[in-house]
Amino acid sequence: MAGDKLTTAVPASRLAAGRTALRIAAIYVAARVVTTLFLFAATELSGFTSRMGADARLGDTVVAWDGMWYWTVAVSGYPGQLPLTDAGQVAENAWAFLPLYPHLAQWVSLPFGQWSAGALIVSLVAGYAASVALYHLLRIRLDESATLWAVAFFASGPLAALFHVGYAEALNLVWLFCALLAVARRRYVWLYALIPLMAFTRPGVLAFALFLALFGIWRWFTRAREPLRGPEIAHIVTAGLLAAVAGFAWQVIAGWVTGNPDAYLATEMAWRRNWILGDATFTPLEPFLVGVSYWFETMWHLPIALGYALVGGGLLLIAAALIWLPQVRRLGIEVRLWSASYLVYLLLVFFPQSSIFRLLVPLSPLWGAFAVPRSPVWRVGVLLACLAGQWWWIYNMYALGSTNWQVP
Repeated sequence: MAGDKLTTAVPASRLAAGRTALRIAAIYVAARVVTTLFLFAATELSGFTSRMGADARLGDTVVAWDGMWYWTVAVSGYPGQLPLTDAGQVAENAWAFLPLYPHLAQWVSLPFGQWSAGALIVSLVAGYAASVALYHLLRIRLDESATLWAVAFFASGPLAALFHVGYAEALNLVWLFCALLAVARRRYVWLYALIPLMAFTRPGVLAFALFLALFGIWRWFTRAREPLRGPEIAHIVTAGLLAAVAGFAWQVIAGWVTGNPDAYLATEMAWRRNWILGDATFTPLEPFLVGVSYWFETMWHLPIALGYALVGGGLLLIAAALIWLPQVRRLGIEVRLWSASYLVYLLLVFFPQSSIFRLLVPLSPLWGAFAVPRSPVWRVGVLLACLAGQWWWIYNMYALGSTNWQVP
């Protein structure tokens, strides 16, 4: 009898998983149709001053902006010698872009003969995989309805165009959500594969190292509630060290290939010169402080003290939400600690400009907090706000894309 129950339970479990996958697929496909229409409208509205030009086509959106750099990596690789500007400074080059996404897209593109086709397929498939992983991450704490709504917000969010273009974000979200799921389920062995995948897809794995450190501290102080055994400690410490080493690996590789130990940072500074003229240096937190000064004093002609007050107040509100807001607390300690870790990482390394919207996408598990209220009016309102934000972003970054605050 026990064997019969087990035999019956396994197909039932698989059937339930299949139904969930189909529900997520229906949500995701519907969202992709809407995004495609938005991108098509953006190409129709693109003019002579736009980054894509007056004769833009839908396929051009795949390789626009950073998509062109990923294509360069796929077809030409990385320069052995850093290119220089006329002023002798390191120029923008491919070392700013990690290799996993462009080469995977190149492999997928082989039957089609165009890298853009492979990039589109990888981004679309990765977006669906990320949606499934996000569902399973949030389903640990939320009911079925709230979880599916959270997936709908994610699939239709303001940055949903990233599932259509030649950017590495969608692929990185797959690894990230799976890694958070592995931690939430205490299946740490998966991290030894997922952390290197993250490290060579998108910058940011150092934030995951911080997350594991904070998570290990939290586990220690809650060990009376949930026993903390030696193997778990070993996994958390080892995976955290792996994430820290992996976070610096690309810098070491770039320095070794080019013969310039500072190759990666110098390359990143080349992009900052699009906003800040002259030599640029890097120390933790310095890019953020310089960015506040640039936007408030130089661009908006406002007192820098106001900028610091607004930014500081905003950070305090975010911290308060992560600690005390009931809807956020419902998501679990893993999502909250990850969100805090990633925000600290951005604060330490990022020069704030219009790409901040894209760089906030790893915080997508927080969509679960917006799905917790059961009111249909609230949930539909959030979805409509997502679609409105998505059109605003696509219109500015692809139809216009002509000023320093219209860079995706």
